[in-house]
Amino acid sequence: MSLNDDPAFWAAARKHLIRYGPSFESVIIERAEGSFVYDADGRAILDFTSGQMSAVLGHTHPDIVATVDRQMKSVAHLFSGMLSRPVVELASRLAALAPGLDRVQLLTTGAESNEAAIRMAKLVTGGHEVVAFAQSWHGMTGAAASATYSAGRRGYGPATAGSLVIPAPNAYRPRFTHADGSNDWQTELDDAFELIDRQSTGNLAAFIAEPILSSGGILELPQGYLAALKQKCHERGMLLILDEAQTGVGRTGHMFAFKRDGVTPDILTLSKTLGAGLPLAAVMTTEEIEQKAFERGFLFYTTHVSDPLTAAVGVTVLDVVERDGLVERAARSGERLRAGLLSLQQKYECVGDVRGRGLLLGLEVVKDRQTKAPGFELGARIMEEAMLRGLSMNIVKLPGMGGVFRIAPPLTVSDEEIDRGIEIMSEAIEASIASA
Repeated sequence: MSLNDDPAFWAAARKHLIRYGPSFESVIIERAEGSFVYDADGRAILDFTSGQMSAVLGHTHPDIVATVDRQMKSVAHLFSGMLSRPVVELASRLAALAPGLDRVQLLTTGAESNEAAIRMAKLVTGGHEVVAFAQSWHGMTGAAASATYSAGRRGYGPATAGSLVIPAPNAYRPRFTHADGSNDWQTELDDAFELIDRQSTGNLAAFIAEPILSSGGILELPQGYLAALKQKCHERGMLLILDEAQTGVGRTGHMFAFKRDGVTPDILTLSKTLGAGLPLAAVMTTEEIEQKAFERGFLFYTTHVSDPLTAAVGVTVLDVVERDGLVERAARSGERLRAGLLSLQQKYECVGDVRGRGLLLGLEVVKDRQTKAPGFELGARIMEEAMLRGLSMNIVKLPGMGGVFRIAPPLTVSDEEIDRGIEIMSEAIEASIASA
């Protein structure tokens, strides 16, 4: 009998836990290390989602463990009006990595950092309308949830007033095309903002965007799109907020995804990757915007703002990323992973598209490659078969798209682990096709 079948554990889980999303995996995770989590039987499961897309240094990284131990013995939490050295050091380090975004607030989660960013944008611009992509995910709280369109909108009452939406560019399923069939994202963006202008009451405050929409199916904003989007925003007196919860701190092969485009946002939010699995987030903005927000009485005062424990962890994350060359490693490992996924596309007709950047890649499963008909059921079977073989992956299902695997192993993943992951994926696809 498997130790994962512990009847007392599952009875207590069923009795006491609120179910907050997809069903729980049928294994009990006892520990984690590096690129693996281990179940109650001691079985190693290769983690190709870095926990919740967060553990960029893998699990239980020794430097993180040492920092937590050291900081816990010093000071972990303070009154929110008090400052400590780790907080100022992390703010300084982040500012140095993103010149122009010199002011930093440290918070806990991505939703919280997006709440703060949207609140600041509304205060500074005097507007209240916030635009986001139709495939976006920015969090499950208030304004962040109102700017989230990929899931979770039904049944909760009115969204925040002024919530507006445009479609995200999708090169695999383009809405507008050039004569050669390629994605005409500029025409799509022009059309979208014409609709925004018709909907707006003249109170546009911000556009919030992910450089790569992760929960939206790994949709990457094409080169040139960010510059055009920022121009659209500034023509209307809006601020551009970039949510780099999943793309920040090296994952895409750049320290921040916006670096590839050379377009600095007005406000940048970080979370997930910054804390390497611990609850740490940041809002970064310009001196000018912060000064105006301060003059107008900006208030975002939370229990765990500027906590020293997580700030110290953030400093260590940046130290390790720099010391071990993990930004460059993410680019190199990402090419190896992409090559493996492309080999699966060559081998299996159900693999419709491979996309993304660095170590944040997507694989879209379809029923038919010609029609691009969504392959939700097949994708779900592949995910289950992969888990049985020791590979954890996450699949997202969105209207009008196939099932898209979000593949984001730690930046520390080895070549051997990447190759083993591709091997398991191939086995899982084979088994799923055979059972169809």
